[in-house]
Amino acid sequence: MLAKVTSCAVIGLEGIIVAVEVDISPGLPSFTIVGLPDTAVQEARERVRAAIRNSGFTFPMRRIIVNLAPADIKKAGPVYDLPIAVAILLSSEQLSADVSQAVFLGELSLDGSLRHTNGILPMGALAHQQGFSQIILPSSDAREASLIEGAGIIPITSLVQLVSFLKGEISPPEYQPDESEPEAPPDSPSIDLAYIKGQEHVKRALEVATAGGHNVIMYGPPGSGKTILARSLIAILPPMSNDEALEVTKIYSVSGLLPPNRSLIRQRPFRTPHYTISSAGLVGGGHWPRPGEISLSHRGVLFLDELPEFGHSLLEVLRQPLEDKLVTISRAQGSVTFPANFMLVGAMNPCPCGYHGDPFRQCTCPPGLVARYQRRISGPFLDRVDIFVEVPHIDYEKLTDDRLGEASERVQGRVEAVRRLQRRRFSGTRLVCNAEMTATEVREFCRVEEQAQGLLKAAMKQLYLSARAFHRVLKLARTIADLENGDIIKASHIAEAIQYRPRRTV
Repeated sequence: MLAKVTSCAVIGLEGIIVAVEVDISPGLPSFTIVGLPDTAVQEARERVRAAIRNSGFTFPMRRIIVNLAPADIKKAGPVYDLPIAVAILLSSEQLSADVSQAVFLGELSLDGSLRHTNGILPMGALAHQQGFSQIILPSSDAREASLIEGAGIIPITSLVQLVSFLKGEISPPEYQPDESEPEAPPDSPSIDLAYIKGQEHVKRALEVATAGGHNVIMYGPPGSGKTILARSLIAILPPMSNDEALEVTKIYSVSGLLPPNRSLIRQRPFRTPHYTISSAGLVGGGHWPRPGEISLSHRGVLFLDELPEFGHSLLEVLRQPLEDKLVTISRAQGSVTFPANFMLVGAMNPCPCGYHGDPFRQCTCPPGLVARYQRRISGPFLDRVDIFVEVPHIDYEKLTDDRLGEASERVQGRVEAVRRLQRRRFSGTRLVCNAEMTATEVREFCRVEEQAQGLLKAAMKQLYLSARAFHRVLKLARTIADLENGDIIKASHIAEAIQYRPRRTV
């Protein structure tokens, strides 16, 4: 007898409907899965066999063929355990039920209980969009699936409970959010700017950067505070909107990084990959592409500490995502696109020993070594950085000063106000902040007063700015003007934007 149930697959970050067809026919006992299954899907044979038996049902000792359609799309992961088990029970006539409006998702344990499954959010969203009235999934994933407004979520704990529900013996289980559930702690503890001594000009640069979503590189000797300043960005970045939070949650759900006690990621991501990371780990990839660190940093911060230590090829592959805000990975089976709208923050020493140009300690590096070290970061990469700021050695007097600086909460208030202004400016477009403007928006929104035109012209000639750098100066000046609530970009805004331009230190 032939039975058919519906499940889902995830390609990139999007779900697709998968039909699970099971045919049981006379012949020698066998269990075959076709339809481009990977190893995890092939192993479902043993999990499903044990789960059916341990749940009190009979596993048919006949010729069983499972087809996962469409057959030209790779099927990966254990999400097909539950639909295969239900289809076998239907085909063997141990279960009689109408499942045409149901989608089944979930991994089975050997005892028949259901385990957490990655990618529930995009798969459940697709099932809801396709008009399925019931989305049957593990109860441990119900909190994540509850983000899909209006979806018919049926949380199930075991195969026995599911069969009882399909037979009409029990009422449909419903997910009831527990209001007493404590909210999960943030991924990264925030560091208040008030407790960071000195470096006021760097704090100003970071405020400008977060207000407009601009890329930053900080350079200076070891111990000057570059890393702690970078980590303080979490405290001054504006909260994510609901749409942004859903985007980020979907990425983490597919990657299997969504904490089990949290349904929605509210804090902006802050990713800090080590410089030994591979290209696939940074950009994304694998035999079947998965999101990399730049996609996990979407709507947040990608912090690259010891920037020159990252391989030349690693930094160069960042150039296209920094411009397009997405990354496309091509394989023989097809192409997958992941979002990559992140704020790049880099930290570097001026030389291998770290003390080139330091007034307190002598640099021990030969001049040629210093030049080679800095040339590890190419000109085209630097051209995509808006703010390049020096973080100097901190004096003893500043370190021992008991006075606190400006609190992150106040800085975040100004940043939020500027972001609201930019959302109104870009309403009706997909742009969120000034750093995302194209040449068209720069022409429309970056009006420069006549006095500032001369300063901009001089900078173009003396600093040999490229066309890309010219537009980046204007976008940065637009953000500086927004912080002063100014409609027109003035000479002072242009001057501050120019002083942040990337430059070689030797």
